Amino acid sequence: MIPPYLILDLLIIFTLTASLILTVLVVLERDLVRAVVYSAAQSIMYSLLYYTLMAPDIVLAYVAVGVGLYSAILLFAISKTERYEEV
Repeated sequence: MIPPYLILDLLIIFTLTASLILTVLVVLERDLVRAVVYSAAQSIMYSLLYYTLMAPDIVLAYVAVGVGLYSAILLFAISKTERYEEV
């Protein structure tokens, strides 16, 4: 049987690795809407990490701000400009 602390450690490693990969994708992406989606996915990974670390109050605030409000503001700003970043 796998000990519970090992499962938690693997989940922490997974969320940190996924958030690092999503950060690189945000920086390299030329389509700004996709970059916002990657940023929201990164926020979800951090929320999962905070949940694993047993901080439910931070999870609730991070989901509301990081995924909801921040993404909505960025999508509104992108709608007022061009969708694709020029080189």
